[in-house]
Amino acid sequence: MFTQKRLTEAYKNAKKMYFDDHSRIVFMSDAHRGDGSTSDEFLKSRNLFVHALNEYYENGYTFFEVGDGEELLEYSEMEHIKNAHTDTYQAIKKFFDKDRYIRIFGNHDIYLDNPKYVKKNLFINYDEYNEVFYDFLKGIEPHEAVILKHRNTSQELFVLHGHQGDAPNDQFWFFTMLSIKYFWRFFHRVGIKNPASPVKNVTKRHKIERNYSKWIEKHRRALICGHTHRFKFPNNKQIPYFNTGCGIYPASITALELTEGMLRLVRWKEKVNENGVLHIKRETMRGPEPVEAFDIRKPKEVVEYLAEVKIQRTKKTRETRAAFREEEMENDNED
Repeated sequence: MFTQKRLTEAYKNAKKMYFDDHSRIVFMSDAHRGDGSTSDEFLKSRNLFVHALNEYYENGYTFFEVGDGEELLEYSEMEHIKNAHTDTYQAIKKFFDKDRYIRIFGNHDIYLDNPKYVKKNLFINYDEYNEVFYDFLKGIEPHEAVILKHRNTSQELFVLHGHQGDAPNDQFWFFTMLSIKYFWRFFHRVGIKNPASPVKNVTKRHKIERNYSKWIEKHRRALICGHTHRFKFPNNKQIPYFNTGCGIYPASITALELTEGMLRLVRWKEKVNENGVLHIKRETMRGPEPVEAFDIRKPKEVVEYLAEVKIQRTKKTRETRAAFREEEMENDNED
């Protein structure tokens, strides 16, 4: 019951934005960037993340970071996090400077809900080499949630982190922070994770996802979130619940793409070719599916018809624009 209330509150207060069939958006979440120490889980996927961001930037995407970008409950000094991952923040700044970076806060970066904290830690940065301060993400306004509304059909995609209503990570987040910072942090360094987290607790994770589904069925809106670290692309189009997965899997990261009015779940991972050359490859895991296929406001027959029309109409355009630069790099390596 509380989850339904919190999701509805977030929806009512969400920032409204528009998209259409020419929009290119990538949703990624749960990078949990740390301070570069042995307990920083982001270290193992940092190169994947930076490479993926560079590809999305070059291909004209807007980057939605859907919460828990930083692990601020475990590492309280944002300055240390920025210094540990300079390449990552340089890539993020490129998006921001082109007005193509949208930041949503989650439970592990809840401090971004405080404008004073944001101004102090994200508006400026310090260049240790040249010993000067410079404008970083000056003027950024992190949001709890965003509603993406299609300009022509009015279909909505509700985007938020997904911790809303998960009591330990929402209304009692402060006590969770204390337990992580002063207890679980030390176990984390040797590979032991908090069993109460939805990431490790399957029963809790499924309960959270059931609550998402109930809200979707009641309000007839597609929902895109993170939080559970379990990627999701709906088989049942009547319950359009999408989860971006996370940026700290052992050997890959995941993302949800919205391009040409089509949704696609992808994975970026390291591969080795026949010549023993290590490279990064983007793989499609689910989709692409027309966004209209998940519009549960309309009768099923109408939705299926509109989806089929979209597939046929955009086939050539999608094939032309689908290629990423890493495919060219792979071919160069094979030559």
